[in-house]
Amino acid sequence: MKTKITIPNTDIEIHPLGLGTVNAGLAWDGKDADGIFDAFLDMGGSLIDTAHVYSDWVKPERARSERVIGDWLERSGKRNRIVLATKGGHPDMTVPNPDTHISRMKKADMEADLDSSLKQLRTDYIDIYFYHRDDESQPAAELIEVMEEFRRKGKIRYYGCSNWTTSRMKAADQYCTEQGYRGFAANQALLNLGYKYMNPLDDDTLVYADEEMQQYHRGHTENLLMPYMGVCSGFFHKYIGKGPDAVKDSPYYTDGNLKMAERVRRICDKYNATVSQVVLGFFGQQDFDCAPLYGPKNAEQIEEAMKAFEIPFKKEDYADTV
Repeated sequence: MKTKITIPNTDIEIHPLGLGTVNAGLAWDGKDADGIFDAFLDMGGSLIDTAHVYSDWVKPERARSERVIGDWLERSGKRNRIVLATKGGHPDMTVPNPDTHISRMKKADMEADLDSSLKQLRTDYIDIYFYHRDDESQPAAELIEVMEEFRRKGKIRYYGCSNWTTSRMKAADQYCTEQGYRGFAANQALLNLGYKYMNPLDDDTLVYADEEMQQYHRGHTENLLMPYMGVCSGFFHKYIGKGPDAVKDSPYYTDGNLKMAERVRRICDKYNATVSQVVLGFFGQQDFDCAPLYGPKNAEQIEEAMKAFEIPFKKEDYADTV
């Protein structure tokens, strides 16, 4: 399994595990956050992913995750050691009844989010800036031009998309080719060991990296897939550790994933690996590069997760899913 990924036609090289920070400021902050970020870098990691909306659904603080990262960057001076990714344009989660179908991806929305992100993160630029959702009422060309303006102003270095369909990425690619733009450097979508068999999630604005999207990434290596929900919201951990009663309300609780759980057990035994390592090992067996995002509770979990990419898993171990 690879322990380094280079995004073609960029100067970005990362470990294939990205640090997800949706819980920054909730599960960890201050010295605990410093310990997690420093451990991640010391173990060879570099990609730190956040979003302007994390975690606005917990009042009263807004952009909490970005603030925690910015605090650490200010204290540590390690901005040049990380690849910093954040996302803007997410629907408003601070209203009494948030609706992810109400878009806020106009240029003014994106500019306000980006400028706020730069301030919160205490940095002059974002390495990869993402549209967090899509608004198909806006032409892909217009959305690309907004990102290109940010890039020309030096506020971002590269840009990507999150929760865009394959057809919308192709439309953006075509426009970028016509204009001579590099285009998307990364795409964030849902992909994990159990996605094929799971029940639909409540939020239908989330996009799955289905077979069509996977085929797209096989042919478009310049656009790196960064899967989210990579450990299936802990489904396999809970089922194997605590039994079916612990996961009966999970969207992953299906016959297909119960069979997959038994496969996970066998792979754990075969390699003397943990559940986390087996679940993350799935990503290293794809026939295209991908960098899953992983949100740890502590530095020990980072070490465990990083070691997944040193275990010699084989494609046949995951034959049902690749």
